[in-house]
This record gives sequence, structure tokens and C-alpha cells, in this order.
Amino acid sequence: MRRGLYTVVTSGMFPEKRPVDLYLIGSKLTNDAILAYHTALELYGKAYSVRENVTYLTGKRSRPLSFQGCIFKAVSFPKALKKKHYENFGVTKIERAGVDVRVTGYERTLVDVLDRPELAGGWEEIWRSLESVEFFDLDRVVEYTLLLDNSTTAAKVGFYLEQHRDALMVNKIHLDKLKLIRPQVPHYMVREGRKSGRLVKEWNLVVPAQILERSWEEIR
Repeated sequence: MRRGLYTVVTSGMFPEKRPVDLYLIGSKLTNDAILAYHTALELYGKAYSVRENVTYLTGKRSRPLSFQGCIFKAVSFPKALKKKHYENFGVTKIERAGVDVRVTGYERTLVDVLDRPELAGGWEEIWRSLESVEFFDLDRVVEYTLLLDNSTTAAKVGFYLEQHRDALMVNKIHLDKLKLIRPQVPHYMVREGRKSGRLVKEWNLVVPAQILERSWEEIR
């Protein structure tokens, strides 16, 4: 598949038609690979829709790979985690065909997709996917958010938790910890092009109307 990485093809089968577990491939493209973002949600069976790519975190240089119509994308660990040597925080293992695959846990995945929505299919996909998860360890969610040391991300996580306060049994203490590092001035939830929206003063976050009104639920 690439130098040093092989898959076995059963006798009599054509290599290009032999089905291969794409998550296993992604987990072996580097020796520190961690499946993450939308790929993690897919692996857990919580993604609202399936995408034709596999995203993995790595501290190594890794060339893009295309195989059987799937694009494998390497993403660097967040700088704050590398600085603190916390790259493996919130990572768990899932067995695939007898092989352990490393993947970000539910709590880290929640924060990661809010931190980098472009790697998770956009806001509707994020909201619909996360809402299919029944339980999060909110202490871990807050702990990981604080590790990232990003005020906008803290505001986005706080806003999401507040929007789902009853369903996720969010405590005031969780929100208060996030409010300590929220932006001091209004920040855009969608940074690219500074998409307009309404200011949620509690988080100093300009949130697009699409998210506040959950426009994807409108009857068409």
C-alpha cells in the first residue's frame, strides 16, 4: 500500500477489488496514528453520514494516500498538546480484526470537532452526530478543553454544552470553568470569512443563525 505497509490478498482475488478495513489502514500509516475527528465518530457508529476519507492525528510527516476511493488525511497534533506532551490524552483503543486501533475517545472527539469543524463535515453534521452520543464524561471534556488553551474553542464547547444542558446533565461547575477562559471580546464561531450571526453574550461568541435556529430541522 505504501513503503513498509502491506495487506494480504487471498489467492484468486484482484488486489484492487479486495475489500480492506479502511480504519485499519489509517491506524497503520504512521506508528503514532490516532483516528480522529469525523473518522472517530464513524468508527463509533455515531456519524450522521459517512464520508469518503479517513482522518488521523500524527506527529510524523505522512504523505496523503488514496486507496479504493478513500483519501487518508494526516493532521498534526494541536500545538498546545505537543508543548505539554499530552498528545495521547483521551485516546482509547478499539479492536478491529484482532488488531488494536487507537482512536480519540468520545470526550476528546466532541471537543476536537468543535475546535476544527472543517474536519468533521460542518455544523449540521457535527450537531446531528454528537447528539447521537448518549453520554459524555463532562469532567474529561472540560479538562481536555482547558489543555487546548484556546478561548474560542472553550466558548464553542461551553455553548454546545449549554445548548444540551438537560440531555447531557451539564453542571454549572462545568460551564463556570470554561467561562474562565472564554474570549474577552466577541469571537466568531465560524472564523473563515467571519460568518455573521447573533452574539451569545454569555460566551462572547457570534453564532450563525443556522446553528441557533437548527435550520436543518426545517420541513422542506
